[in-house]
Amino acid sequence: MIYRIFIFFAFLYVVSAHAQQSNKEKVQAQVNETIKKLDWGGLDRYSQINNKSKVLDNKPDAVFMGNSITEGWSMILPDFFSENNFINRGIGGQTTPQMLIRFRQDVINLKPKSVVILAGINDIANNTKFYSIEVIAENIFSMVELAKANGIIPIICSVLPADKFAWNPNILPAASVVKLNLLLESYAVQNEVLYLNYFDKMNNDKGGLQDELTSDGVHVTKKGYELMSKLSKEFVSNAIK
Repeated sequence: MIYRIFIFFAFLYVVSAHAQQSNKEKVQAQVNETIKKLDWGGLDRYSQINNKSKVLDNKPDAVFMGNSITEGWSMILPDFFSENNFINRGIGGQTTPQMLIRFRQDVINLKPKSVVILAGINDIANNTKFYSIEVIAENIFSMVELAKANGIIPIICSVLPADKFAWNPNILPAASVVKLNLLLESYAVQNEVLYLNYFDKMNNDKGGLQDELTSDGVHVTKKGYELMSKLSKEFVSNAIK
């Protein structure tokens, strides 16, 4: 009798284990299908507007490539782009590998005279898999080299100061931002690339943004965008002369 009971429960265990494995496989298959459909690089965001004749016929003085800091610029100061023949190609949350994927579509194919690259803070925040500060810098270098190879003047922006992430409070970014900016500036000097140093103009001397320039320690207020607009416009104007 005891033997039969043992066999019965052993059978139930095997059936249960098989069912659990089967469910895991189904879940994994669903995850795989979702990943296949995911627009990880953000190519869909601007693909339609990029193909409009109005955009293709216009040769912008600059494309601004970036994340939510760049994207929000058009929301706070939309006239800055329309009045200066600039195009905004920022996507909130993006990291440098995602920008690199869409760089040809959203920058090179628009044939701008210059590109203003502001990137890296979301990499430090671990929005996607974090590799190293060096890899973040190299992704930006790759964008610069793609631009130069296509006759586009690259402008590397320093990462803005940041000493906290509201969405990831376990990471303290100030030291990483400084390290990344040192790599970017060194590369710019060695390769004769323009380096737009927002950091020194916006730093609160503690590694963060000045209070009046930020809403949450990372994103920029209207006053912050006004300062960035002044600096970037001067750089673009000098670059394309």
